[in-house]
Amino acid sequence: MEYLLLILAGFLAGAMNAIAGGGSFVNFPAMVAVGMPALYANASSTVALMPASLVSTWAYTTGKHRIPLVNFGRLPFWVMLLASLAGGLSGALLLLGTPPGLFDVVIPWLLLAATAVFVFGGRLSQAVAGRMRLPDWLAAVIQFVLGIYGGYFGGAVGLMTLAAWSLLGVADLKALNPVRTLLVATMNAIAVVCFVIAGAVWWPQTLASLAGALVGGYVGGRIGQRLPLKAVRGVVILLSVVVTVSFFKRAYWHG
Repeated sequence: MEYLLLILAGFLAGAMNAIAGGGSFVNFPAMVAVGMPALYANASSTVALMPASLVSTWAYTTGKHRIPLVNFGRLPFWVMLLASLAGGLSGALLLLGTPPGLFDVVIPWLLLAATAVFVFGGRLSQAVAGRMRLPDWLAAVIQFVLGIYGGYFGGAVGLMTLAAWSLLGVADLKALNPVRTLLVATMNAIAVVCFVIAGAVWWPQTLASLAGALVGGYVGGRIGQRLPLKAVRGVVILLSVVVTVSFFKRAYWHG
Protein backbone atom coordinates (compact mmCIF):
# COMPACT_ATOMS: atom_id res chain seq x y z
CA MET A 1 0.00 0.00 0.00
CA GLU A 2 2.89 2.38 0.70
CA TYR A 3 4.28 1.93 -2.80
CA LEU A 4 0.82 2.31 -4.34
CA LEU A 5 0.47 5.61 -2.47
CA LEU A 6 3.83 6.78 -3.82
CA ILE A 7 2.94 5.80 -7.40
CA LEU A 8 -0.36 7.68 -7.21
CA ALA A 9 1.27 10.68 -5.54
CA GLY A 10 3.97 10.70 -8.21
CA PHE A 11 1.40 10.60 -11.00
CA LEU A 12 -0.55 13.52 -9.55
CA ALA A 13 2.61 15.49 -8.80
CA GLY A 14 3.99 14.98 -12.32
CA ALA A 15 0.71 16.14 -13.87
CA MET A 16 0.46 19.17 -11.55
CA ASN A 17 4.03 20.27 -12.28
CA ALA A 18 3.37 20.10 -16.01
CA ILE A 19 0.16 22.13 -15.83
CA ALA A 20 0.74 24.74 -13.13
CA GLY A 21 3.36 23.58 -10.62
CA GLY A 22 2.90 22.52 -7.02
CA GLY A 23 3.59 18.81 -7.43
CA SER A 24 5.86 18.81 -4.39
CA PHE A 25 2.81 19.55 -2.25
CA VAL A 26 1.65 16.01 -3.10
CA ASN A 27 4.85 14.01 -3.50
CA PHE A 28 6.86 15.33 -0.56
CA PRO A 29 4.12 14.76 2.07
CA ALA A 30 3.48 11.29 0.63
CA MET A 31 7.12 10.37 1.18
CA VAL A 32 7.04 11.73 4.72
CA ALA A 33 3.81 9.78 5.32
CA VAL A 34 5.51 6.46 4.52
CA GLY A 35 8.17 7.11 7.14
CA MET A 36 10.96 9.01 5.39
CA PRO A 37 12.76 11.82 7.30
CA ALA A 38 11.85 15.20 5.85
CA LEU A 39 15.30 16.05 4.47
CA TYR A 40 15.65 12.69 2.68
CA ALA A 41 12.03 12.86 1.51
CA ASN A 42 12.78 16.25 -0.04
CA ALA A 43 15.90 14.99 -1.83
CA SER A 44 14.14 11.79 -2.98
CA SER A 45 11.11 13.73 -4.21
CA THR A 46 13.37 15.94 -6.31
CA VAL A 47 14.96 12.86 -7.89
CA ALA A 48 11.55 11.29 -8.54
CA LEU A 49 10.00 14.35 -10.19
CA MET A 50 12.93 15.58 -12.30
CA PRO A 51 12.53 13.10 -15.21
CA ALA A 52 8.81 13.93 -15.37
CA SER A 53 9.70 17.55 -16.16
CA LEU A 54 11.68 16.38 -19.19
CA VAL A 55 8.74 14.24 -20.30
CA SER A 56 6.41 17.22 -19.85
CA THR A 57 8.69 19.39 -22.00
CA TRP A 58 8.60 16.76 -24.73
CA ALA A 59 4.80 16.50 -24.47
CA TYR A 60 4.46 20.29 -24.77
CA THR A 61 6.67 20.52 -27.84
CA THR A 62 5.17 17.63 -29.84
CA GLY A 63 1.78 16.76 -31.23
CA LYS A 64 -0.97 18.74 -32.95
CA HIS A 65 -1.06 21.52 -30.32
CA ARG A 66 2.68 21.68 -29.73
CA ILE A 67 4.26 24.77 -28.16
CA PRO A 68 7.86 25.35 -29.35
CA LEU A 69 10.78 26.29 -27.14
CA VAL A 70 11.57 30.01 -27.44
CA ASN A 71 14.12 32.48 -26.10
CA PHE A 72 13.24 34.56 -23.06
CA GLY A 73 12.77 38.06 -24.42
CA ARG A 74 16.11 39.30 -25.70
CA LEU A 75 18.01 36.81 -23.54
CA PRO A 76 19.30 33.66 -25.26
CA PHE A 77 17.88 30.47 -23.81
CA TRP A 78 21.35 29.22 -22.77
CA VAL A 79 21.73 32.17 -20.35
CA MET A 80 18.62 31.12 -18.46
CA LEU A 81 19.82 27.52 -18.60
CA LEU A 82 23.18 28.37 -17.01
CA ALA A 83 21.47 30.49 -14.33
CA SER A 84 19.20 27.55 -13.48
CA LEU A 85 22.17 25.16 -13.29
CA ALA A 86 24.20 27.45 -11.04
CA GLY A 87 21.25 28.13 -8.75
CA GLY A 88 20.23 24.47 -8.56
CA LEU A 89 23.76 23.45 -7.60
CA SER A 90 23.95 26.13 -4.90
CA GLY A 91 20.59 25.12 -3.45
CA ALA A 92 21.42 21.42 -3.42
CA LEU A 93 24.72 22.00 -1.60
CA LEU A 94 22.91 24.23 0.89
CA LEU A 95 20.37 21.48 1.57
CA LEU A 96 23.04 18.83 2.08
CA GLY A 97 24.74 21.15 4.59
CA THR A 98 21.53 21.63 6.57
CA PRO A 99 21.17 19.45 9.71
CA PRO A 100 18.03 17.23 9.45
CA GLY A 101 16.59 18.68 12.66
CA LEU A 102 16.95 22.22 11.35
CA PHE A 103 15.32 21.27 8.06
CA ASP A 104 12.28 19.97 9.95
CA VAL A 105 11.91 23.46 11.46
CA VAL A 106 12.56 25.31 8.19
CA ILE A 107 10.30 23.25 5.91
CA PRO A 108 6.95 24.64 7.19
CA TRP A 109 8.11 28.18 6.42
CA LEU A 110 9.20 27.17 2.92
CA LEU A 111 5.78 25.59 2.41
CA LEU A 112 4.15 28.78 3.68
CA ALA A 113 6.18 30.89 1.24
CA ALA A 114 5.22 28.61 -1.63
CA THR A 115 1.56 28.75 -0.59
CA ALA A 116 1.68 32.54 -0.47
CA VAL A 117 2.96 32.57 -4.05
CA PHE A 118 0.06 30.37 -5.11
CA VAL A 119 -2.49 32.62 -3.41
CA PHE A 120 -1.08 36.12 -3.98
CA GLY A 121 1.62 35.77 -6.66
CA GLY A 122 -0.63 36.39 -9.65
CA ARG A 123 -2.18 39.56 -8.22
CA LEU A 124 1.18 40.92 -7.10
CA SER A 125 2.70 40.24 -10.51
CA GLN A 126 -0.14 42.04 -12.28
CA ALA A 127 0.09 45.02 -9.92
CA VAL A 128 3.85 45.43 -10.33
CA ALA A 129 3.88 44.69 -14.06
CA GLY A 130 1.27 47.40 -14.57
CA ARG A 131 3.57 50.04 -13.05
CA MET A 132 7.03 49.10 -14.26
CA ARG A 133 8.96 46.86 -16.62
CA LEU A 134 12.14 45.33 -15.25
CA PRO A 135 15.17 44.93 -17.56
CA ASP A 136 15.66 41.64 -19.39
CA TRP A 137 19.07 40.93 -17.83
CA LEU A 138 17.40 40.79 -14.43
CA ALA A 139 15.62 37.64 -15.61
CA ALA A 140 18.91 35.72 -15.36
CA VAL A 141 19.49 36.97 -11.79
CA ILE A 142 15.95 36.04 -10.79
CA GLN A 143 16.36 32.64 -12.44
CA PHE A 144 19.52 32.03 -10.40
CA VAL A 145 17.63 32.80 -7.17
CA LEU A 146 14.78 30.54 -8.28
CA GLY A 147 17.37 27.85 -8.97
CA ILE A 148 18.68 28.08 -5.39
CA TYR A 149 15.15 27.63 -4.08
CA GLY A 150 14.51 24.81 -6.55
CA GLY A 151 17.67 22.94 -5.58
CA TYR A 152 17.02 23.41 -1.87
CA PHE A 153 13.31 22.60 -1.74
CA GLY A 154 11.47 23.36 -4.97
CA GLY A 155 7.87 23.41 -3.75
CA ALA A 156 5.86 25.54 -6.21
CA VAL A 157 9.04 26.65 -7.99
CA GLY A 158 7.19 26.32 -11.31
CA LEU A 159 4.50 28.76 -10.25
CA MET A 160 7.09 31.04 -8.62
CA THR A 161 8.81 31.11 -12.00
CA LEU A 162 5.61 32.14 -13.75
CA ALA A 163 5.00 34.86 -11.15
CA ALA A 164 8.55 36.19 -11.48
CA TRP A 165 8.40 36.20 -15.28
CA SER A 166 5.14 38.13 -15.25
CA LEU A 167 6.97 40.83 -13.27
CA LEU A 168 9.34 41.08 -16.22
CA GLY A 169 6.48 41.99 -18.52
CA VAL A 170 5.97 38.60 -20.17
CA ALA A 171 2.47 38.64 -21.60
CA ASP A 172 1.99 35.10 -22.93
CA LEU A 173 3.13 32.89 -20.05
CA LYS A 174 1.47 29.82 -21.55
CA ALA A 175 3.83 30.06 -24.53
CA LEU A 176 6.74 29.77 -22.09
CA ASN A 177 5.42 26.65 -20.35
CA PRO A 178 7.86 24.34 -22.22
CA VAL A 179 10.74 26.66 -21.29
CA ARG A 180 9.56 26.75 -17.67
CA THR A 181 9.37 22.97 -17.35
CA LEU A 182 12.78 22.52 -19.00
CA LEU A 183 14.47 25.10 -16.74
CA VAL A 184 12.90 23.53 -13.65
CA ALA A 185 14.19 20.15 -14.87
CA THR A 186 17.65 21.70 -15.30
CA MET A 187 17.88 23.11 -11.78
CA ASN A 188 16.58 19.81 -10.41
CA ALA A 189 18.95 17.73 -12.56
CA ILE A 190 22.09 19.23 -11.03
CA ALA A 191 20.51 18.85 -7.58
CA VAL A 192 19.78 15.17 -8.35
CA VAL A 193 23.46 14.56 -9.12
CA CYS A 194 24.42 16.07 -5.75
CA PHE A 195 21.77 14.08 -3.84
CA VAL A 196 22.77 10.78 -5.47
CA ILE A 197 26.48 11.32 -4.79
CA ALA A 198 25.72 12.25 -1.17
CA GLY A 199 23.59 9.11 -0.65
CA ALA A 200 20.52 11.17 0.30
CA VAL A 201 18.08 9.18 -1.87
CA TRP A 202 15.87 6.33 -0.64
CA TRP A 203 15.74 4.40 -3.91
CA PRO A 204 12.80 1.95 -3.55
CA GLN A 205 10.40 4.74 -2.59
CA THR A 206 11.91 7.12 -5.14
CA LEU A 207 11.56 4.67 -8.04
CA ALA A 208 7.91 4.01 -7.19
CA SER A 209 7.17 7.73 -7.19
CA LEU A 210 9.24 8.28 -10.33
CA ALA A 211 7.23 5.68 -12.27
CA GLY A 212 3.99 7.46 -11.48
CA ALA A 213 5.48 10.90 -12.15
CA LEU A 214 6.67 9.95 -15.65
CA VAL A 215 3.15 9.01 -16.71
CA GLY A 216 1.65 12.01 -14.92
CA GLY A 217 4.16 14.38 -16.50
CA TYR A 218 3.27 13.21 -20.00
CA VAL A 219 -0.49 13.37 -19.33
CA GLY A 220 -0.13 16.80 -17.71
CA GLY A 221 1.93 18.11 -20.62
CA ARG A 222 -0.77 17.07 -23.09
CA ILE A 223 -3.52 18.58 -20.95
CA GLY A 224 -1.45 21.72 -20.35
CA GLN A 225 -1.37 22.45 -24.09
CA ARG A 226 -5.06 23.36 -23.83
CA LEU A 227 -6.00 23.78 -20.16
CA PRO A 228 -6.01 27.32 -18.64
CA LEU A 229 -3.87 27.67 -15.51
CA LYS A 230 -6.89 28.92 -13.53
CA ALA A 231 -8.58 25.53 -13.94
CA VAL A 232 -6.26 23.92 -11.39
CA ARG A 233 -5.40 26.84 -9.10
CA GLY A 234 -8.24 26.22 -6.64
CA VAL A 235 -7.30 22.60 -6.00
CA VAL A 236 -3.60 23.37 -5.69
CA ILE A 237 -4.21 26.24 -3.26
CA LEU A 238 -6.46 24.09 -1.06
CA LEU A 239 -3.91 21.28 -1.04
CA SER A 240 -1.00 23.62 -0.30
CA VAL A 241 -2.82 25.17 2.68
CA VAL A 242 -3.64 21.75 4.16
CA VAL A 243 -0.06 20.50 3.74
CA THR A 244 1.44 23.71 5.17
CA VAL A 245 -0.76 23.59 8.27
CA SER A 246 0.04 19.91 8.83
CA PHE A 247 3.80 20.53 8.68
CA PHE A 248 3.57 23.48 11.08
CA LYS A 249 1.69 21.19 13.46
CA ARG A 250 4.30 18.47 12.99
CA ALA A 251 7.23 20.83 13.66
CA TYR A 252 5.90 23.06 16.42
CA TRP A 253 2.97 21.39 18.16
CA HIS A 254 3.64 18.31 20.27
CA GLY A 255 0.49 18.23 22.37
